[in-house]
Amino acid sequence: MGRFAPTSLDLDGKVILVTGGTGSFGRRFVETVLGGCQARKVIIYSRDELKQSEMQQDLAERFGPEKMGTLRFFLGDVRDRQRLILAMRGVDIVIHAAALKQVPAAEYNPSECIHTNVLGAENVVWACLTNRVQKVIALSTDKACNPINLYGATKLASDKTFVAANNLSGDIGTRFSVVRYGNVVGSRGSVAPLFQRLIAKGATELPITDIRMTRFWITLNEGVEFVLSSLGVMHGGEIFVPKIPSMKMTDLAAAMAPGLPIKVVGIRPGEKLHEIMISADDARGTVDLGDRYAIEPAFVEYPREPLTGGRLDEGFSYVSDTNADWLTGDALLAVLNEAVPQRRRRAVD
Repeated sequence: MGRFAPTSLDLDGKVILVTGGTGSFGRRFVETVLGGCQARKVIIYSRDELKQSEMQQDLAERFGPEKMGTLRFFLGDVRDRQRLILAMRGVDIVIHAAALKQVPAAEYNPSECIHTNVLGAENVVWACLTNRVQKVIALSTDKACNPINLYGATKLASDKTFVAANNLSGDIGTRFSVVRYGNVVGSRGSVAPLFQRLIAKGATELPITDIRMTRFWITLNEGVEFVLSSLGVMHGGEIFVPKIPSMKMTDLAAAMAPGLPIKVVGIRPGEKLHEIMISADDARGTVDLGDRYAIEPAFVEYPREPLTGGRLDEGFSYVSDTNADWLTGDALLAVLNEAVPQRRRRAVD
């Protein structure tokens, strides 16, 4: 068993659509579903035809013609509501993973980020309601809690959109929930691949923005596992937050390149020293479910039973630097080997 309790939802015979399906999460999610259940159809919805073609070839080599017969590759953008409505005909479950995620790019191109992350979220909601989709999980980020950059602000707006969508479903009965977790080890744009590239090029030092910096960390497999298990426990309107370890950036650098000096380059615009996933204000409406927290919806105008779990202490907050669970030493090396096995750390004399 992994970090999170397995899902109680049977995916056999279901039609599942993943927006942003050619991204790091989407690919691993599709691989996991193909390998672990008998879904009737899995639809990859994304806007990049090259990535779809490459993904199709890779999956064909791994899973063979029988499994490939359940896959559909649908070109489209979440900005296009009519295309989403067309793609979601007959769909039972939607996983919304499409987003613009690069903090500096969002700061420089705010309207593009808003169109994809906020208006795109609204389009997904309406397409799901139009097609009477049963369950929807939207992927969020720790940057959506007390955001200080545009990316985080757009994802907070997206989270609010999905949570509130439950009040719109009426007799349609669609249920929407959100999962919020931290940095994914080894995903595109994360710091581990950056360090690996620098090490491979013979760098004499690794850049660290601030030696105090901490982050929540989750592997790609754990992220997929968390989404699948949340599908099984959702009642609609929750923001699920996993209990995951924190990591110091200095420890990551030391694990990937023992003995290699670090260079402090300063915090970038829009970057936090520590990430937060549950604020003290959110905590008042949060329940502890054992392997995760669930921030319950504040406004409920639809049939919903509260989740059964313990309440958090007054003033509780879930922040990467005060987390009780840390990745260091052998545990950190094990996570790196699982997430990026091809990225070998270099011993430095």
